[in-house]
Amino acid sequence: MSSPDPAARPGHAPPLRVLILEDSRFDAELLTETLDRTYAAIETTIVQDEQAFVQALAHDRFDVILSDFELPGFSGGQALELARKAVPSVPFIFVSGVIGEDNAVELLKRGATDYVSKGRLARLPLVLERALKEAADRRTLGIAEHRLRDAHAAADRIESRRMALIELSDHIRDMDDPAAMAYMAAQMLGRQLGVDRAGYGVVDTVAETIVIERDWNAPGVHSLAGVMRFRDYGSYIEDLKHGVTVAFADAREDPRTHATAAALEAIRARAVVNMPMTEQGGLVGLLYLNHGEVRPWPSDELEFVRDVGDRLRSAIARREAQIALTAFAASLERQVEARAAELEAAKEQLRQSQKLEAVGQLTGGLAHDFNNLLAAISGSLELMRRRGPLARPGDLERYIGVAQGATQRAAALTHRLLAFSRRQTLEPRHLDLNELIHGMEDLIRRTVGPEITLDVHAAPGLWSAHVDAGQFENSLLNLCINARDAMPGGGRLVIETANLSLDAQAARAADLSPGAYVSICVRDSGVGMSEEVAQRAFDPFFTTKPLGMGTGLGLSMIYGFAKQSGGRVGIRSKVGEGTTVTIELPRSEMPAEAQATQPQGLEPAPRAPAGETVLVVDDEAALRMLIVEVMQELGYATLEAGNGAEALRWLHSGRQIDLLITDVGLPGGMNGRQVADAARTGRPQLKVLFITGYAESVVLGQGSFDRDMHVMTKPFEMHALARRVKDLIDGP
Repeated sequence: MSSPDPAARPGHAPPLRVLILEDSRFDAELLTETLDRTYAAIETTIVQDEQAFVQALAHDRFDVILSDFELPGFSGGQALELARKAVPSVPFIFVSGVIGEDNAVELLKRGATDYVSKGRLARLPLVLERALKEAADRRTLGIAEHRLRDAHAAADRIESRRMALIELSDHIRDMDDPAAMAYMAAQMLGRQLGVDRAGYGVVDTVAETIVIERDWNAPGVHSLAGVMRFRDYGSYIEDLKHGVTVAFADAREDPRTHATAAALEAIRARAVVNMPMTEQGGLVGLLYLNHGEVRPWPSDELEFVRDVGDRLRSAIARREAQIALTAFAASLERQVEARAAELEAAKEQLRQSQKLEAVGQLTGGLAHDFNNLLAAISGSLELMRRRGPLARPGDLERYIGVAQGATQRAAALTHRLLAFSRRQTLEPRHLDLNELIHGMEDLIRRTVGPEITLDVHAAPGLWSAHVDAGQFENSLLNLCINARDAMPGGGRLVIETANLSLDAQAARAADLSPGAYVSICVRDSGVGMSEEVAQRAFDPFFTTKPLGMGTGLGLSMIYGFAKQSGGRVGIRSKVGEGTTVTIELPRSEMPAEAQATQPQGLEPAPRAPAGETVLVVDDEAALRMLIVEVMQELGYATLEAGNGAEALRWLHSGRQIDLLITDVGLPGGMNGRQVADAARTGRPQLKVLFITGYAESVVLGQGSFDRDMHVMTKPFEMHALARRVKDLIDGP
């Protein structure tokens, strides 16, 4: 055995492990000296006969085998056969002085990697390096093929479950019996996941019982239909009461069930998933899976069960609501017939019905638009998966472009909905609106076309306003597009700004607080609208345009933006005489800020010059993985956490952290703002970037941020995130 001192190679790669089959001590020493001159770190094992060779293969791991051809009572050919069976991936190189050309060719056909003459040992390092590289390439290829097979299998599972969910939704939509709905869902779950039992039951949290009307069972497994007491099978009812999913692979090992494992095994429930179904914050039902043997529950399976549970609970709740509504309607009719002094109650029900109709219009429009976008995304991904390496590069780029475009439109749709509901993330600044409008003139002229005359009347000395520049520009452009569509034969479009002061009476009439405002009017000479249409103009998804020509969210978005900014929007219109829309925004006492120029096109994402460290906190594992990979690709060291508690462990660890990127809504009782505030107690200079899907007031603090706290709205492009991270880390 020959091996350099391991202490002389701190931090280096592990030594090359070589098995030498050679009966000549002199030749073995020559081989060892040649290897020592070539490699700084090497471990050699020398054997001389078949028994020692077989034992070495069985008990140790080697990177390469060097073998003589002729051995006493044993041959290199026999050694090759033994090595091919025991360690087929280890390169086998003959080093012999008597091997002939014909023998060498035959041995190569039988699996030898290469051969070197003992008279030309100078070739050994070159042959060895080539053999090791080829072995590494084969291992890499094998790993890639294994991962590809796993990826295909995972894609098949996802597709199978997706189709199962669609079929389930289609079936239970037309069912009237909640028990039949539950059995349909349980049957699909049991067969998809290959478990012994699946079912749904109604829970009584006071009595701590579950009532099971019917469940699905694999052949030979008995039903649990009836009433069961949770405490007979463990203490996990406490978790279920708090809405926590209970999943364990082995009842004997889980602390909540180890004492009652025998009872669970008696009903073929050694492995269990209990997923609580809640309504108005309380536990009402339980979707469960049982298996008689030890069985892990991967996260994708739990997510699938959760999807099934959500659909099932929604369908049951809808049917129960229909039953309750039918019963209520019948009761109401009897009351009206018996007691006509009850007219006011009927009127109230009518108002509720109108509210439901409005909600139905909102959800219907949202579902229509999102289903179209999801179809584009799903179709593109399916084509990419099906065609894969066979697709032309241009086709893949086209599919990717379709999916990204649909994703951006979906993001725009959610932003408009958030704007209407006044929940969008705003970054208000002190702005000169005249300057902003002048900067948009060319864009507006190109948008409305040459048939429409554009006049801009900018009031001199216009006050600054404290608003989000991007949302203001979007609102103005939407109003100009609406005006253009109202003038198909051409016309005149006027944008006018003014200062406005409202006393108490005028402010009350405008539903505003008294004070100073900046007014922006967009007036057109178009077809106008009736009083009835004007009253509904700001309703979400309400549009007078032909199908497919508008979402009906433009004016509702402007309405929400103005309200969230502390202002309002009003509309005046008359058929045949045009329309005027006025936005009034609170005056800012601060001077207007300079406008930053936006970068044109896709610039290369900036790299981290000094390997700064970024902590990424997000409970959405897929998004967290993408952000971490982008940060690492750009040279940042990364830490990651899925909730506030994990994040605080990193923040209290003493590790260098240059920037905290955190989602706002986090599980576990600690949101992103609380994580940032807790981090600042020990790291007062820590910079924070919040990423959020809507404007949670707990984060924004009524519109104010602490120093070095910033926000980005989901979804965002990864190169935009990289640029924002670089700017924050490099900033003062």
